[in-house]
Amino acid sequence: MSSKRWLAPWKDSAEKPAIYHCISRVVDRRFVFEETEREKFRTFMRMQENFSGCRILSYCLMSNHIHILLEVPPMPAEGISDAELLKRLSAIQTEAFVAVVAKELVDARKAENAALVAEIHARFTYRMHDLSEFMKTVLQRFTRWFNRTYNRTGTLWEERYKSVIVESGIAARTMAAYIDLNPVRAGMVSDPAEYRWSSYGEAVGGGPRGNGKKAREGLVRACMSHQGAGFEADRWKEISRIYRRTMGLALGRKNEKAIVEKGVVRPQINTAEALEAKENGTVLPDLGMAEMLLCRVRYFTDGAVIGSKAFVNEAFAGARERFSPRRRDGARKLRGNARPVADLLWSARDLRLRV
Repeated sequence: MSSKRWLAPWKDSAEKPAIYHCISRVVDRRFVFEETEREKFRTFMRMQENFSGCRILSYCLMSNHIHILLEVPPMPAEGISDAELLKRLSAIQTEAFVAVVAKELVDARKAENAALVAEIHARFTYRMHDLSEFMKTVLQRFTRWFNRTYNRTGTLWEERYKSVIVESGIAARTMAAYIDLNPVRAGMVSDPAEYRWSSYGEAVGGGPRGNGKKAREGLVRACMSHQGAGFEADRWKEISRIYRRTMGLALGRKNEKAIVEKGVVRPQINTAEALEAKENGTVLPDLGMAEMLLCRVRYFTDGAVIGSKAFVNEAFAGARERFSPRRRDGARKLRGNARPVADLLWSARDLRLRV
């Protein structure tokens, strides 16, 4: 398989979402993320989201690695307005810097110099709506802050980040839940709502600014983009029930948490809620999926493409040159811990060991 990063063949489509699960680990797996570091990383991540036009659907910041489920919409065909450019710049630049760019644009417009206006826009827009630019900027900015704060030099991250193309719908909802359940799998909490540095923890707890709107918007989109949902925070009450079911957490009674048996966390399923979900088609048929999400699933970090069989085969056909001529199709059956969703989700990589 080619070493060049695999991007969704439909990345420039306004109809089909380009969603990626991105993972980056600290060099030597060092545990460097304490509370201050997590808050700072989240700040940089949200700043870059506001600037770039990319949207965070789900995330989790652990002690030595980070997960981000990112949607990368295409740049609008007509580009963005001067006002939108300045608004986005204000997310990452000082007021004084934005004022200088605003004056440049006003002067260029007055002179009716369209080429200069385009050059000013191009100075910044090449970093927008781009997966690599988003991840590179966030990781580099955090590294600079970390090195300056702790008087160190050199790289902070282990090799380049990994990314997996994810289908909207069941795959995106499952991946978001897998990401939010990281601290539960690590034994740090028994309910993901208790972990502040994740999308679900932010959505429930309000986040650093006390509202959690961005996190709720992202999870609504992750769960229901295939049914036309956008970034609609007002749908959170409805979506949160679906999402907790996906994570295998009981509903209908306050303060319910996963069960811990002999040191192993197990999901707690509310039967009535599960049956209701089955009736309206919002739950996966096999509730063993909830157990699966509490195990490490290598496909979700190393599978290259995750989705329905047709989705993986479409991605394969769009990047045929990456593979040997002997390979006929892209979709590979999930094995090991991922077996509960083997008939629903497929991978582009056949991971035979430690899956």
